[in-house]
Amino acid sequence: MSAYSAAEAAGTAEALAPLLTPFSAAGLSLRNRFAMAPMTMQRSPDGVPGPWSVDHYRAVAAGGTGLLITEGTVVRDPASSVSSRIPRFHGEQSGAGWRTVVEAVHAEGAAIIPQLWHNGVLRGASPDSHPDVPSKSPSGVDLDGAPLGEELTTAGIDSIIADFAESAALAKQWGFDGLELHGAHGYLLDEFVWSGTNRRTDRYGSAARMTFPVEVVKAVRAAVGPGFPVVYRFSQWKPGHYDARIVRTPAELEGFLRPLHEAGVDVFHPSTRRHWQPEFTGEDARLGLAGWVKKLTGAPVIAVGSVGVDTEFRSDGAPLADSRAHRLRLLAEQFDRGDFDVIALGRALLGDPAWVAKATGGRAQEIVDYTG
Repeated sequence: MSAYSAAEAAGTAEALAPLLTPFSAAGLSLRNRFAMAPMTMQRSPDGVPGPWSVDHYRAVAAGGTGLLITEGTVVRDPASSVSSRIPRFHGEQSGAGWRTVVEAVHAEGAAIIPQLWHNGVLRGASPDSHPDVPSKSPSGVDLDGAPLGEELTTAGIDSIIADFAESAALAKQWGFDGLELHGAHGYLLDEFVWSGTNRRTDRYGSAARMTFPVEVVKAVRAAVGPGFPVVYRFSQWKPGHYDARIVRTPAELEGFLRPLHEAGVDVFHPSTRRHWQPEFTGEDARLGLAGWVKKLTGAPVIAVGSVGVDTEFRSDGAPLADSRAHRLRLLAEQFDRGDFDVIALGRALLGDPAWVAKATGGRAQEIVDYTG
Protein backbone atom coordinates (compact mmCIF):
# COMPACT_ATOMS: atom_id res chain seq x y z
CA MET A 1 0.00 0.00 0.00
CA SER A 2 0.92 3.70 -0.14
CA ALA A 3 3.32 5.49 2.19
CA TYR A 4 0.97 8.49 2.41
CA SER A 5 -0.27 9.35 5.88
CA ALA A 6 -3.91 10.32 6.37
CA ALA A 7 -2.87 13.97 6.72
CA GLU A 8 -0.79 13.80 3.53
CA ALA A 9 -3.71 12.19 1.73
CA ALA A 10 -5.99 15.08 2.64
CA GLY A 11 -3.35 17.62 1.61
CA THR A 12 -2.77 15.83 -1.67
CA ALA A 13 -6.47 15.89 -2.54
CA GLU A 14 -6.62 19.60 -1.81
CA ALA A 15 -3.50 20.34 -3.88
CA LEU A 16 -4.72 18.33 -6.86
CA ALA A 17 -8.31 19.59 -6.85
CA PRO A 18 -7.68 22.20 -9.60
CA LEU A 19 -6.54 19.36 -11.90
CA LEU A 20 -10.05 17.93 -11.80
CA THR A 21 -11.32 20.76 -13.97
CA PRO A 22 -12.33 19.81 -17.53
CA PHE A 23 -10.04 20.64 -20.44
CA SER A 24 -11.03 21.40 -24.00
CA ALA A 25 -8.75 22.61 -26.79
CA ALA A 26 -7.77 21.71 -30.33
CA GLY A 27 -10.74 19.36 -30.65
CA LEU A 28 -9.79 17.40 -27.53
CA SER A 29 -12.27 17.36 -24.64
CA LEU A 30 -11.23 15.81 -21.32
CA ARG A 31 -13.09 15.41 -18.03
CA ASN A 32 -9.95 16.35 -16.07
CA ARG A 33 -6.26 17.18 -16.47
CA PHE A 34 -4.83 13.71 -15.82
CA ALA A 35 -3.42 11.55 -18.60
CA MET A 36 -1.90 8.10 -18.82
CA ALA A 37 1.57 8.31 -20.36
CA PRO A 38 2.44 5.84 -23.12
CA MET A 39 4.21 2.76 -21.72
CA THR A 40 5.31 -0.23 -23.78
CA MET A 41 3.67 -3.38 -22.40
CA GLN A 42 4.39 -6.03 -25.08
CA ARG A 43 1.14 -7.83 -24.29
CA SER A 44 -0.30 -7.95 -27.84
CA PRO A 45 0.46 -11.37 -29.40
CA ASP A 46 1.26 -11.04 -33.11
CA GLY A 47 0.78 -7.29 -32.75
CA VAL A 48 -2.96 -7.50 -32.08
CA PRO A 49 -4.40 -5.93 -28.90
CA GLY A 50 -6.68 -8.44 -27.20
CA PRO A 51 -8.53 -8.97 -23.92
CA TRP A 52 -5.54 -8.05 -21.76
CA SER A 53 -5.26 -4.67 -23.49
CA VAL A 54 -9.00 -4.04 -23.19
CA ASP A 55 -8.92 -4.75 -19.44
CA HIS A 56 -5.72 -2.72 -18.96
CA TYR A 57 -7.02 0.45 -20.57
CA ARG A 58 -10.54 0.07 -19.20
CA ALA A 59 -9.18 -0.13 -15.64
CA VAL A 60 -7.23 3.12 -16.00
CA ALA A 61 -10.25 4.88 -17.50
CA ALA A 62 -12.49 3.57 -14.71
CA GLY A 63 -9.92 4.78 -12.18
CA GLY A 64 -10.51 8.41 -13.07
CA THR A 65 -7.86 9.28 -15.66
CA GLY A 66 -9.18 11.73 -18.26
CA LEU A 67 -6.93 10.93 -21.25
CA LEU A 68 -5.25 7.65 -22.11
CA ILE A 69 -2.28 7.70 -24.47
CA THR A 70 -1.70 4.15 -25.62
CA GLU A 71 1.59 2.37 -25.56
CA GLY A 72 3.64 2.91 -28.70
CA THR A 73 1.92 1.33 -31.71
CA VAL A 74 3.98 0.69 -34.81
CA VAL A 75 3.36 1.83 -38.36
CA ARG A 76 3.43 -0.49 -41.37
CA ASP A 77 7.16 -0.48 -42.17
CA PRO A 78 8.50 -3.92 -41.10
CA ALA A 79 11.51 -2.16 -39.54
CA SER A 80 9.30 -0.10 -37.23
CA SER A 81 8.98 -2.71 -34.46
CA VAL A 82 11.42 -4.54 -32.22
CA SER A 83 8.92 -7.12 -30.95
CA SER A 84 6.00 -9.07 -32.37
CA ARG A 85 4.18 -8.41 -29.08
CA ILE A 86 4.13 -4.66 -29.62
CA PRO A 87 0.74 -3.67 -31.06
CA ARG A 88 0.48 -2.70 -34.71
CA PHE A 89 -1.52 0.23 -35.98
CA HIS A 90 -2.45 -1.16 -39.36
CA GLY A 91 -4.39 -4.15 -40.62
CA GLU A 92 -7.90 -5.43 -40.00
CA GLN A 93 -7.08 -7.64 -37.00
CA SER A 94 -5.34 -4.85 -35.14
CA GLY A 95 -8.15 -2.50 -36.07
CA ALA A 96 -10.76 -4.81 -34.56
CA GLY A 97 -8.72 -5.03 -31.35
CA TRP A 98 -8.25 -1.28 -31.09
CA ARG A 99 -11.93 -0.57 -31.72
CA THR A 100 -12.77 -2.76 -28.74
CA VAL A 101 -10.24 -0.89 -26.58
CA VAL A 102 -11.68 2.47 -27.65
CA GLU A 103 -15.24 1.37 -26.87
CA ALA A 104 -14.20 0.19 -23.40
CA VAL A 105 -12.41 3.44 -22.59
CA HIS A 106 -15.24 5.62 -23.88
CA ALA A 107 -17.75 3.63 -21.84
CA GLU A 108 -15.83 4.71 -18.72
CA GLY A 109 -15.97 8.38 -19.70
CA ALA A 110 -12.34 8.87 -20.76
CA ALA A 111 -10.71 9.88 -24.04
CA ILE A 112 -8.00 7.84 -25.78
CA ILE A 113 -5.38 8.52 -28.44
CA PRO A 114 -2.81 6.13 -29.92
CA GLN A 115 0.89 6.83 -29.97
CA LEU A 116 2.24 6.19 -33.48
CA TRP A 117 5.79 4.90 -33.43
CA HIS A 118 8.77 3.85 -35.52
CA ASN A 119 11.65 2.34 -33.51
CA GLY A 120 14.38 3.40 -35.92
CA VAL A 121 17.86 2.35 -34.83
CA LEU A 122 16.67 1.44 -31.33
CA ARG A 123 15.14 -1.65 -32.90
CA GLY A 124 18.68 -3.00 -32.67
CA ALA A 125 20.56 -5.67 -34.60
CA SER A 126 18.53 -8.69 -33.48
CA PRO A 127 14.85 -7.75 -33.29
CA ASP A 128 12.17 -10.31 -32.56
CA SER A 129 9.91 -8.76 -35.21
CA HIS A 130 10.99 -9.27 -38.84
CA PRO A 131 14.57 -10.23 -37.90
CA ASP A 132 15.49 -10.49 -41.59
CA VAL A 133 14.82 -6.77 -42.11
CA PRO A 134 17.67 -4.40 -41.17
CA SER A 135 16.95 -1.56 -38.77
CA LYS A 136 16.73 1.86 -40.41
CA SER A 137 17.87 5.28 -39.29
CA PRO A 138 19.03 8.61 -40.73
CA SER A 139 22.69 7.60 -40.99
CA GLY A 140 22.98 3.91 -40.18
CA VAL A 141 24.49 4.49 -36.73
CA ASP A 142 23.22 3.76 -33.23
CA LEU A 143 22.96 6.24 -30.36
CA ASP A 144 26.65 5.74 -29.58
CA GLY A 145 27.66 6.44 -33.17
CA ALA A 146 28.52 2.83 -34.04
CA PRO A 147 27.38 1.38 -37.39
CA LEU A 148 24.03 -0.43 -37.16
CA GLY A 149 21.45 -1.26 -39.79
CA GLU A 150 20.91 0.82 -42.90
CA GLU A 151 20.81 4.50 -43.73
CA LEU A 152 17.40 5.45 -45.06
CA THR A 153 17.15 6.38 -48.72
CA THR A 154 14.90 9.24 -49.76
CA ALA A 155 12.50 6.67 -51.18
CA GLY A 156 12.52 4.89 -47.82
CA ILE A 157 11.80 8.16 -46.05
CA ASP A 158 8.86 8.83 -48.37
CA SER A 159 7.49 5.37 -47.64
CA ILE A 160 7.66 5.85 -43.87
CA ILE A 161 5.96 9.24 -44.12
CA ALA A 162 3.15 7.50 -45.99
CA ASP A 163 3.02 4.83 -43.26
CA PHE A 164 2.51 7.47 -40.57
CA ALA A 165 -0.24 9.08 -42.65
CA GLU A 166 -1.94 5.72 -43.10
CA SER A 167 -1.96 5.02 -39.36
CA ALA A 168 -3.17 8.54 -38.63
CA ALA A 169 -6.15 8.08 -40.91
CA LEU A 170 -6.90 4.77 -39.19
CA ALA A 171 -6.84 6.45 -35.77
CA LYS A 172 -9.71 8.63 -36.90
CA GLN A 173 -11.49 5.74 -38.63
CA TRP A 174 -11.22 3.47 -35.58
CA GLY A 175 -12.83 6.01 -33.27
CA PHE A 176 -9.90 7.49 -31.36
CA ASP A 177 -10.06 11.05 -30.03
CA GLY A 178 -6.81 12.17 -31.63
CA LEU A 179 -3.29 10.79 -32.01
CA GLU A 180 0.24 11.25 -30.74
CA LEU A 181 3.44 11.07 -32.79
CA HIS A 182 6.40 9.58 -30.91
CA GLY A 183 9.22 12.00 -31.60
CA ALA A 184 11.13 11.33 -28.38
CA HIS A 185 13.69 9.07 -26.68
CA GLY A 186 16.01 8.32 -29.58
CA TYR A 187 13.43 6.73 -31.88
CA LEU A 188 13.23 7.49 -35.59
CA LEU A 189 11.70 10.97 -35.58
CA ASP A 190 14.08 12.00 -32.80
CA GLU A 191 17.06 10.48 -34.62
CA PHE A 192 16.63 12.97 -37.44
CA VAL A 193 16.56 15.85 -34.97
CA TRP A 194 19.60 14.85 -32.88
CA SER A 195 23.07 15.54 -34.24
CA GLY A 196 24.35 12.34 -32.65
CA THR A 197 22.37 10.19 -35.08
CA ASN A 198 21.90 12.46 -38.09
CA ARG A 199 25.05 12.84 -40.19
CA ARG A 200 23.31 13.32 -43.50
CA THR A 201 24.22 16.09 -45.92
CA ASP A 202 21.07 16.00 -48.04
CA ARG A 203 17.76 17.83 -47.49
CA TYR A 204 17.21 15.69 -44.37
CA GLY A 205 20.65 16.39 -42.95
CA SER A 206 21.47 17.81 -39.56
CA ALA A 207 21.47 21.35 -40.94
CA ALA A 208 17.83 20.72 -41.92
CA ARG A 209 17.05 18.48 -38.97
CA MET A 210 13.37 19.42 -38.82
CA THR A 211 12.58 18.44 -42.41
CA PHE A 212 11.59 14.82 -41.75
CA PRO A 213 9.43 15.36 -38.63
CA VAL A 214 7.75 18.36 -40.27
CA GLU A 215 6.96 16.32 -43.39
CA VAL A 216 5.52 13.57 -41.18
CA VAL A 217 3.31 16.08 -39.36
CA LYS A 218 2.13 17.63 -42.63
CA ALA A 219 1.24 14.21 -44.05
CA VAL A 220 -0.57 13.24 -40.85
CA ARG A 221 -2.52 16.51 -40.81
CA ALA A 222 -3.51 16.02 -44.45
CA ALA A 223 -4.66 12.48 -43.63
CA VAL A 224 -6.91 13.43 -40.69
CA GLY A 225 -8.02 16.90 -41.78
CA PRO A 226 -8.74 19.83 -39.47
CA GLY A 227 -10.24 19.38 -36.03
CA PHE A 228 -8.59 16.05 -35.21
CA PRO A 229 -6.02 16.58 -32.43
CA VAL A 230 -2.37 15.84 -33.23
CA VAL A 231 -0.02 15.58 -30.25
CA TYR A 232 3.78 15.55 -30.63
CA ARG A 233 5.94 13.95 -27.96
CA PHE A 234 9.60 14.93 -27.81
CA SER A 235 12.46 14.77 -25.35
CA GLN A 236 15.97 15.96 -24.78
CA TRP A 237 17.18 12.66 -23.26
CA LYS A 238 17.81 9.33 -24.97
CA PRO A 239 18.35 5.90 -23.36
CA GLY A 240 21.87 5.87 -21.99
CA HIS A 241 22.28 9.53 -22.98
CA TYR A 242 20.42 11.37 -20.26
CA ASP A 243 22.45 14.53 -20.75
CA ALA A 244 21.70 14.69 -24.48
CA ARG A 245 20.25 17.93 -25.81
CA ILE A 246 18.44 18.67 -29.04
CA VAL A 247 18.17 22.30 -27.93
CA ARG A 248 20.31 24.27 -25.49
CA THR A 249 18.55 27.62 -25.29
CA PRO A 250 14.97 28.91 -25.35
CA ALA A 251 15.64 30.34 -28.81
CA GLU A 252 16.67 26.92 -30.11
CA LEU A 253 13.60 25.38 -28.50
CA GLU A 254 11.39 27.91 -30.26
CA GLY A 255 13.13 27.04 -33.54
CA PHE A 256 12.29 23.39 -32.93
CA LEU A 257 8.67 23.95 -31.92
CA ARG A 258 7.52 26.56 -34.41
CA PRO A 259 7.79 24.50 -37.62
CA LEU A 260 6.02 21.57 -35.98
CA HIS A 261 3.22 23.81 -34.73
CA GLU A 262 2.85 25.43 -38.13
CA ALA A 263 2.81 22.02 -39.83
CA GLY A 264 -0.18 20.88 -37.80
CA VAL A 265 0.78 19.92 -34.23
CA ASP A 266 -1.96 20.99 -31.81
CA VAL A 267 -0.54 19.78 -28.48
CA PHE A 268 3.04 19.24 -27.31
CA HIS A 269 4.09 16.49 -24.90
CA PRO A 270 7.66 17.20 -23.72
CA SER A 271 8.95 14.09 -21.99
CA THR A 272 11.15 14.66 -18.96
CA ARG A 273 12.30 12.43 -16.13
CA ARG A 274 11.69 15.14 -13.50
CA HIS A 275 8.77 17.50 -14.11
CA TRP A 276 10.04 19.93 -11.44
CA GLN A 277 13.56 20.41 -12.83
CA PRO A 278 14.42 23.77 -14.50
CA GLU A 279 15.30 23.26 -18.15
CA PHE A 280 17.80 26.00 -18.96
CA THR A 281 20.58 27.36 -16.77
CA GLY A 282 20.80 31.13 -16.58
CA GLU A 283 17.13 31.45 -17.49
CA ASP A 284 13.84 31.42 -15.54
CA ALA A 285 14.62 28.94 -12.78
CA ARG A 286 10.95 28.12 -12.26
CA LEU A 287 10.30 26.76 -15.74
CA GLY A 288 10.75 23.13 -16.66
CA LEU A 289 10.63 22.00 -20.27
CA ALA A 290 6.82 21.96 -20.29
CA GLY A 291 6.69 25.52 -18.95
CA TRP A 292 9.03 26.74 -21.65
CA VAL A 293 6.97 25.04 -24.38
CA LYS A 294 3.84 26.73 -23.06
CA LYS A 295 5.57 30.11 -22.83
CA LEU A 296 7.03 29.95 -26.34
CA THR A 297 4.06 28.53 -28.25
CA GLY A 298 0.91 29.14 -26.24
CA ALA A 299 -0.18 25.68 -27.39
CA PRO A 300 -1.68 23.13 -24.99
CA VAL A 301 1.04 21.16 -23.17
CA ILE A 302 1.11 17.74 -21.52
CA ALA A 303 3.76 17.56 -18.80
CA VAL A 304 5.27 14.35 -17.41
CA GLY A 305 8.09 13.19 -15.18
CA SER A 306 8.05 10.89 -12.14
CA VAL A 307 4.65 11.98 -10.80
CA GLY A 308 3.29 9.91 -7.90
CA VAL A 309 6.31 7.62 -7.52
CA ASP A 310 9.37 7.58 -5.26
CA THR A 311 12.05 7.03 -7.91
CA GLU A 312 12.72 8.96 -11.10
CA PHE A 313 12.41 7.10 -14.37
CA ARG A 314 15.39 4.86 -15.17
CA SER A 315 17.32 5.75 -12.04
CA ASP A 316 18.08 2.16 -10.94
CA GLY A 317 15.84 2.63 -7.92
CA ALA A 318 17.58 5.66 -6.44
CA PRO A 319 15.00 7.39 -4.20
CA LEU A 320 13.99 10.99 -4.79
CA ALA A 321 14.97 13.44 -2.07
CA ASP A 322 11.57 15.04 -1.55
CA SER A 323 8.37 13.28 -0.54
CA ARG A 324 5.65 12.54 -3.04
CA ALA A 325 3.29 14.86 -1.18
CA HIS A 326 5.80 17.72 -1.47
CA ARG A 327 6.37 17.07 -5.18
CA LEU A 328 2.62 16.96 -5.81
CA ARG A 329 2.33 20.38 -4.17
CA LEU A 330 5.04 21.63 -6.55
CA LEU A 331 3.03 20.13 -9.40
CA ALA A 332 -0.03 22.05 -8.27
CA GLU A 333 2.03 25.26 -8.18
CA GLN A 334 3.22 24.63 -11.75
CA PHE A 335 -0.36 24.12 -12.89
CA ASP A 336 -1.49 27.26 -11.09
CA ARG A 337 1.24 29.23 -12.92
CA GLY A 338 -0.01 27.88 -16.23
CA ASP A 339 3.11 25.82 -17.01
CA PHE A 340 1.05 22.95 -18.42
CA ASP A 341 -2.53 21.96 -19.20
CA VAL A 342 -2.50 18.19 -18.61
CA ILE A 343 -0.21 16.03 -16.45
CA ALA A 344 0.69 12.50 -17.53
CA LEU A 345 1.39 9.65 -15.12
CA GLY A 346 3.17 6.46 -16.09
CA ARG A 347 4.44 4.03 -13.48
CA ALA A 348 1.99 5.32 -10.86
CA LEU A 349 -0.90 4.05 -13.00
CA LEU A 350 0.81 0.70 -13.53
CA GLY A 351 0.94 0.34 -9.77
CA ASP A 352 -2.66 1.44 -9.30
CA PRO A 353 -5.05 2.15 -12.21
CA ALA A 354 -7.27 4.04 -9.73
CA TRP A 355 -4.46 6.41 -8.70
CA VAL A 356 -6.33 9.49 -9.90
CA ALA A 357 -9.57 8.68 -8.08
CA LYS A 358 -7.71 7.84 -4.88
CA ALA A 359 -5.25 10.75 -4.92
CA THR A 360 -7.91 13.36 -5.66
CA GLY A 361 -10.55 11.77 -3.42
CA GLY A 362 -8.66 11.97 -0.14
CA ARG A 363 -7.74 8.28 -0.28
CA ALA A 364 -4.08 8.48 -1.22
CA GLN A 365 -3.20 6.17 1.66
CA GLU A 366 -5.08 3.43 -0.27
CA ILE A 367 -2.90 3.78 -3.38
CA VAL A 368 -1.03 0.63 -4.36
CA ASP A 369 2.53 1.76 -5.05
CA TYR A 370 4.44 0.88 -8.20
CA THR A 371 7.28 -1.49 -7.31
CA GLY A 372 8.70 -2.50 -10.70
